[in-house]
Amino acid sequence: MSTEPTVAKAEPAVVGTEELGGDAHHTPAVSPRRVWFRTTLVQILVVGSCAFTAPGIWSAMNGLGVGGSENPNLVNAANAILYAFMTVTCFAGPWVTSLIGFRWTLAIGTLGYPLYAAGLYVNNRSGTTWFVYFGAVCCGISAGLFWSVEGAIATGYPESHKRGRYLATWFTFRDFGLLIGGAISLALNHSIKHLGQVGYGTYQAFIAIQCLGFFFAMLLSEPEQVQRDDGTRIEAPRGVHWRVQFREMWRLARSKEILLLVPLFWYFGWCQAYPGTYLETYFTVRSRALGSLMSSIMMIIGTWLGGVLVDLPWSKSRKTRAVVTYSFIATINTITWIWSVIIQNKFRHTQPIVDWSDQHNFAPGFGVYMFQFLSTAMVENYIYWCIGNLSDSPGQQIRFSSLLRGIETAAVAVGFGVQAVPTVLIATASINLAFWIIALPFSYYATVQVIRKWEQIKKEKEAHELNLEIEIGDQTTGEKENTTK
Repeated sequence: MSTEPTVAKAEPAVVGTEELGGDAHHTPAVSPRRVWFRTTLVQILVVGSCAFTAPGIWSAMNGLGVGGSENPNLVNAANAILYAFMTVTCFAGPWVTSLIGFRWTLAIGTLGYPLYAAGLYVNNRSGTTWFVYFGAVCCGISAGLFWSVEGAIATGYPESHKRGRYLATWFTFRDFGLLIGGAISLALNHSIKHLGQVGYGTYQAFIAIQCLGFFFAMLLSEPEQVQRDDGTRIEAPRGVHWRVQFREMWRLARSKEILLLVPLFWYFGWCQAYPGTYLETYFTVRSRALGSLMSSIMMIIGTWLGGVLVDLPWSKSRKTRAVVTYSFIATINTITWIWSVIIQNKFRHTQPIVDWSDQHNFAPGFGVYMFQFLSTAMVENYIYWCIGNLSDSPGQQIRFSSLLRGIETAAVAVGFGVQAVPTVLIATASINLAFWIIALPFSYYATVQVIRKWEQIKKEKEAHELNLEIEIGDQTTGEKENTTK
């Protein structure tokens, strides 16, 4: 049986009192003394720390080129399985979270990542393949929950005027996983000038870091415990029946805003398989380690560039900031994928083994790899900014996040599945460009729709607060009249 969202007792302010996921109204609270570890900044730091240890280190391994392995087909097949399971559990994320809460869902979501790294370690050491697939399945099951809930926390917890920068903070922590993982790998593999697999110590370091994710997740505050700087409190529905969740998810899946964002999420998921395969195919081990390190720096730059452009009030019009940011991102991405097709076409004829000592091929080949990460990081920040403006309630945000991340993981699964069989990379790069061109008009219109939705939520919130003030004023007047009598 479904249950309605609970209203916190003895608290005058309630957020998210909608029955099953309508937009929440935020009521200014006469809140108790602010506790620093309940603030939205601390919650972003917590979910960011989890993103660092789990998907961040996972990205560091794939930043080495298909997990640092010498066998790209095996790892691409494992990643395809991983993302297939992620697609299922990502869609189940809202129901699981309503049963056990945000904290435990996030914590459970971290558990599969060390098993994935352990599978790669055992394979590189002894040639065992079954553990790679086992780790991929475990990681897929847990990571789907992780992806759905972390997106809801990052978009639903922060205040609206901080959302772009807090999203950038979240992504930066995840990218620091790639940065530190890349630094570790470069230190351990800097002398390897040939193609092949990375050293065993790299995997051991990665596994140790990933095991910390569970403990970081246990520091998270549940939505109703969070204290925003404007005094509003957050509520999210608990114990909602799976049929009710499915009905709500299906309703949202048919909404105009979601349908318009689908091509952009599909593109973002699909294109993730290409860079690692490209790097593994042409670059030496130490160049791949350098790529893992430098790509994280480019991602940090990209995510902050996108977050600052859309968040800071350089223009009074929120719509102007959104459209200008989108246009900038669209230009960078289009140039990047045209450049990628040109470089890939050159490399398929020359088949170089690229090392940083190769002055002829390294600069263009490595440069385009850097821009692939810069451009996709800006896209990622922007699409989550769009999600964050569709609702102001974590209970609703987890549905938006699960839907779109489920679509993203399905695209990633297909992308890695294609790369798991012998595929001409020029075809993959060309398809990436095609998907991006197809997504452009839809994502622009989605930008306009998201701004309209945000303005509607803002007006409803202001009307709700005004009505509450009138009610409080009427009660005060009545009490004074009774006292006079």
